[in-house]
Amino acid sequence: MFKKSALAIAVSISVASLSGCPNRTGHFNRIATYPVCQQIDNSCDTDTETAAEIVAASADGNTLIYSDSPSQQVGFVDITDPTSPIGLGVTELGGEPTSVAVKGDFALAGVNTSADFVNTSGQLKVINIATRTVVASINLSGQPDSVAVSPDGLYAAVAIENERDEDLGDGDIGITPQLPAGTLDIIDLSGDLTALTDNEVSSVDLTGIAAIAPSDPEPEFVDINNDNIAVVTLQENNHIALVNLETGTIVNHFSADSTDLDAIDTSEAKPRLIELTGTLTARLREPDGVAWINNRYFATADEGDMNGGSRGYTIFDTDGNVVHNPGNELEHLSVSLGHYPEKRSENKGNEPENVKTGQYGDNTYLFVNSERSSLVFVYDVNDPTAPVYKQTLPAAAGPEGALTIPSRNLLVVASEEDNRGDKLRSALNIYQYGKKPANYPTLKSVNVNGTPIPWGAMSGLSVDHHNENILYAVEDSFYGSNRIFTIDTSKTPASLTAATRIMDSNDVFASMATSGNEEDADTFDDVDLNAMISPDKSVNIDPEGIAQRLDGKGFWVASEGAGTVFNTTAAGNFESKARPIEKPNLIFKTDNNGVIEQVITLPAEINAMQRRFGFEGVTEYDGKLYVAFQRAWLKDASTLESNPRIGIYDLNSHSWEFMFYPLQAAASQNGGWVGLSDITSLGQGEFMVIERDNQGGPDAAIKRLYKFSVNGLSNGDTVSKTLVDDLMDDLASTGGLTPEKIEGAAALSNGDVYIINDNDGVDDNSGETQLMKLKGLL
Repeated sequence: MFKKSALAIAVSISVASLSGCPNRTGHFNRIATYPVCQQIDNSCDTDTETAAEIVAASADGNTLIYSDSPSQQVGFVDITDPTSPIGLGVTELGGEPTSVAVKGDFALAGVNTSADFVNTSGQLKVINIATRTVVASINLSGQPDSVAVSPDGLYAAVAIENERDEDLGDGDIGITPQLPAGTLDIIDLSGDLTALTDNEVSSVDLTGIAAIAPSDPEPEFVDINNDNIAVVTLQENNHIALVNLETGTIVNHFSADSTDLDAIDTSEAKPRLIELTGTLTARLREPDGVAWINNRYFATADEGDMNGGSRGYTIFDTDGNVVHNPGNELEHLSVSLGHYPEKRSENKGNEPENVKTGQYGDNTYLFVNSERSSLVFVYDVNDPTAPVYKQTLPAAAGPEGALTIPSRNLLVVASEEDNRGDKLRSALNIYQYGKKPANYPTLKSVNVNGTPIPWGAMSGLSVDHHNENILYAVEDSFYGSNRIFTIDTSKTPASLTAATRIMDSNDVFASMATSGNEEDADTFDDVDLNAMISPDKSVNIDPEGIAQRLDGKGFWVASEGAGTVFNTTAAGNFESKARPIEKPNLIFKTDNNGVIEQVITLPAEINAMQRRFGFEGVTEYDGKLYVAFQRAWLKDASTLESNPRIGIYDLNSHSWEFMFYPLQAAASQNGGWVGLSDITSLGQGEFMVIERDNQGGPDAAIKRLYKFSVNGLSNGDTVSKTLVDDLMDDLASTGGLTPEKIEGAAALSNGDVYIINDNDGVDDNSGETQLMKLKGLL
C-alpha cells in the first residue's frame, strides 16, 4: 500500500563546517531520554511532580544518581545500556536533597532540613549505591546547596548557602542581607564513610570578602581541581572564592565583576517580537554553576540573578582575570536555533544555569546549560583563553546539572522542569560522543546585518512548486507582526534564509475591518479587526497553515480564529476554555513579498458555529482551496458536530462547500483530544493531513499522517482515510521526548515527506524543533 520505511532522517548538522571548529574528531548526539516519572509509574501515568536536578554516576559509570527535591529523595538509573535506561528505584531522605556527588561505592547527598530562611540546618547523607540505603548521616553547618568530591577522594566540599528570602528588599541582597551567613563546609573523607561523624566537618568563614552584602555570603556552587582547591561562587554577592581544602583557608577571592551586552532582546512588550536591538551595560555576572577546566582556569555560568541577566559564561584564571567572555553569543545561538525564550527577554534571556567540563580523548570540552532555552552549548576549550564553539545539544525543559563520563564517551544532563499539564516531564538526557555528525539542530537561521533571523512556533509547511529544496513555513500567534519563512533544505542543517512579514500595505484587510463584511456582521459585531493590524501595517493574526500559490505569485495563509461563539455555561460542558470571539477564521492571499491581496471569510452560517479549534492548514488544488478545521464545531450552545470539517473554497465562484473528516478517538493515558493539523494536496483529488493528540512526552499516543480522496464525494459527505505513517517511531528516533504539536507537513514529488513541530515560542516548552524528512512514504 505505502512504503513505510520508517526512515526518519532528521536533517542533521555538521557543526565543524558550521562553526569553523578545527576539531573534527567527534560530536555529541542524544541517544536516550529518561523521564524520571518512570520511577513512579513505568508509563509515567502520574500527575505527581518529580524532578532530576543534579546528577552523578557510580565509579564504573553504569548507575546514575540524581537529586529529586520535590519528592525529597534521590533516584537511581541503570545505564549499562545507555540507549535504554532503566529505573532502579529511589531512596527517601526525609528532607530536600539539593545536590549529590559520588565517592567510591557511596553517594553523598546534601539535604536541606531547614525550618525556614533563618533557622537553617542540613545534613550530608551517605548512601550505598548498590543497596540504595543510607549508611551514615552527619550534620552540616546550615542549608546545603552544592556538593563536590575532590578528584583524589579525600575531601567533600559543601556550599552552605543559607538562602535568603528573595522577597526581602525586592530580591536585592545589597539592600537587605539576611543571616545566618553562608559558609563552605569541608568534610574529611579519608576514613570509613559508613562511620562518618560530625567531627569530620569543618567550616570556612566567607564573611567580609565580598563588596556586596559582605556580612551575608551565599555560596551557590563548588567544584574542586586536582590541587584540592575549591572554587566557590557566591552568586548573590557577585563574588568568587578559592579555598585550599587541605588547610581550610581562602587562597584568593575576587569580584565576578560585570559585562556589557549589545544586540539582544530586552523587551517583552506585546505584540511579541524578538528584536535584537537592546543593550545592557554593567550587568553583574552573578555566576551560578562553576567548573574547573584545569588547575589554572575555570568557567562560570553567568545567570545574572537580577536586572536583566548577564546571559553568558566566563572563563577566569585563578588570579581573577577574565580570559574569555562570549558576550551575546549564547543569546544569538538561542535565537538562530529557534530556542530563544521571548517571554524572558526582560529577565535573564537564555539564562545560563550550570557548566561542566570533560576530556574526551585529547580534547577538553566545556558544556554550558541554558535553563530557559533548554540547550547545552558545547565548546572546545583546549585553549581556555580562546574557546571554539563546537555544537549545541537539545535537552528536556530546564537543564540544571551536568555530568561527564569520558570513560564511556557519555554526557548526562538533568532537566528539572516537571508539569504534566504543560506536557513537561523532568528527565535525564543522555548523549554519546562519537564519529557520527551531530544531528541537532535540524534548522538554523542565517545572519542578516550581523544578527540571526529570529524564529519559533512553526505552524504549517509547504514545498516550493519549482524547487523542492525550498520549504515555506509560518509562525503562529505567539508572535506578533507575523512572518512567512523560507527554508533551504539543500543545506545541513536546513537553513532558514528569509523571513517575510505579512503586510496590509494596500489596506485590503483594513478596508474589510472598516467597512465590515455584510454577511458576517451579525456574528462579528464585537470583533475589532483593526486590532489585528499594527501601525506599520503588519498583521497580528494566527497563521496555522501555508501553501504556495499554484501560479507561483505568492502564498495562501490560513489564520485560525480565536474564541467560541457560545460562551455560556452550556458550552462549558464541552469547552473548558470557552471565551468570546476575538478573531474569525480567515484565509489571506499574499504576493511573494507577503503583501495581502485578498481576505477570504467563511459563510455567516458557519461563522455562527465557531469554536476555538479552527483553521489549521490550507492547500490549493484544481482551482479550489482546501482548509482543515482542527476539531468539530458547534451545532448549538450545547451540541457539537460529529467531526471536523474540511472546507473547500472555489476560487472562481467564491463559494464554499464542506466535507467531514473522521478523527481517531483519543488514545492517551492522560485523556485529552485528537485534532487535525496541516493539510497538503497530493494531486489527483488526494490530500494528506496530520492527525495528532494534544499530549506530549510519555502521554503522547497519536501523531499520524493520513490521506484521503474527495473524488466522487459531494458537499456534506464524510471522507474515508488511509494511514500513511504512524509518526511515533519516527519521533522516537531523535532520542528525545515526543513533542505535542506536529503542525506542518509537506509532500515531495518523489514520495518523501517533511514534517515540523511547533515549539510554542519556548513558552512552557523546551523549544526543540525537529524538521524531519521521512523517506518513501508516498
